[in-house]
Amino acid sequence: MDKGSSNYQDRFIRKALSVYDAEQVIIEQVKRESIELVTIEHAYMRRSAQTITASAPVPHFRRSVMDGYAVRAQDTINASVEHPVKLRVVAVVDCGAAWSGQLQEGEAVRIMTGAMVPSGADAVVKLEQTSDMEQGAHGLDDEVSVKEEAQVGDFIHDAGIEIKQGTMLIDKGDVIEAGNMALLAMFGHSYINVYSAPKVAVIPTGHELLSVEAQLEPGKIRNSNSYLLSGLIRDAGGEPHLLPALPDDVDALASRIEDAMQEYDAVITIGGVSVGDRDVLYAYTQQWKGKLLFNKVKMRPGGPTTAGVYHDKLLFALSGNPSSCFVGFEMFVRPALLQMQGVKTPDRVRLRAKLASDYLVKDTVVRLVRGILYADEGGGLMVREAGLDSSNATITIRDANALIVIPPSEQDWAAGTVVDVIPVGRHSIKNR
Repeated sequence: MDKGSSNYQDRFIRKALSVYDAEQVIIEQVKRESIELVTIEHAYMRRSAQTITASAPVPHFRRSVMDGYAVRAQDTINASVEHPVKLRVVAVVDCGAAWSGQLQEGEAVRIMTGAMVPSGADAVVKLEQTSDMEQGAHGLDDEVSVKEEAQVGDFIHDAGIEIKQGTMLIDKGDVIEAGNMALLAMFGHSYINVYSAPKVAVIPTGHELLSVEAQLEPGKIRNSNSYLLSGLIRDAGGEPHLLPALPDDVDALASRIEDAMQEYDAVITIGGVSVGDRDVLYAYTQQWKGKLLFNKVKMRPGGPTTAGVYHDKLLFALSGNPSSCFVGFEMFVRPALLQMQGVKTPDRVRLRAKLASDYLVKDTVVRLVRGILYADEGGGLMVREAGLDSSNATITIRDANALIVIPPSEQDWAAGTVVDVIPVGRHSIKNR
């Protein structure tokens, strides 16, 4: 490319969007929503494409929460160890069984934990507060001595105490985890509609890239970013497709992207987004038939992150620096993949935490620093840098569970300052 041409010079003059505006521009372009029907055992970690409500209360009958005797509370008035009340045992109800009779004055029903409380009974007396049967073992017409006065409702769960009929169990866009699977089974849903996993092509670029199994060579590196993105895509509910690396060649890149756009729901390229002679993404997006959404964001790392859309398919061009690639995915690709799976508000969640140490880097744009979010001894949220704050650092991606949001400032940020943090990955808040 002629360095004296206006097209070459234009790559240095890019209109930068704020992080928020870039996020919104992408969200507005998401069109794809594909749905499939799966069995509940294959629904784990998929996102529901339907809203499911409780078709019945839980429990759907009055349930005993103790082994003991179902009684009428009024029949046990003044019962005590010294003056037990004798009741006639007319039935035995095991868990999973039901007694069709009606409890009458002076009667009791032997009942097990979880069993259906019979009609006419309004309390359960714990087994420990009764005597042994006076005749035989659990036979009908035997008597039981109740040694404690029962109150109405004792050790009985009413119908619907856990879940009322009509309660929403799973909303559209919810991740189906183990507890959701139990609810699906509880209410007889052997199948559920879920959003299909977005198929995402990953295209690494650069003369310097080696395959994972290759021996290192002077000036070259192994292609680790494709595998970083593979994990991130899966974590976001997508299906990664890792395509072979390409050299820094505009024509080869154009052919690969356009083929991928036909086959996949979204395409991510890695590298070539900056302003160097080998950074071919700018040249490609100036000649392609799609719409360029942005090619610069007011953030660091990942400022040259680029996005576009072609026939309703999104193209994300991420930096080849690992941390820049990571931040670009978390801020822009993940929300898009979530929206493809029915998530209503895919914007990144923000928490507030105190800086554990001074942050001494000044900048004119937002810095998104890999951080470790943890709770202090009092339960307050603290955050510290995960390590080397460099765009080519990889190990901090492994360790980070949050991005620390450092706004543009000419001042240092003192320890104890409250800042925004964006949880990332599936890491939980650490102890330290």
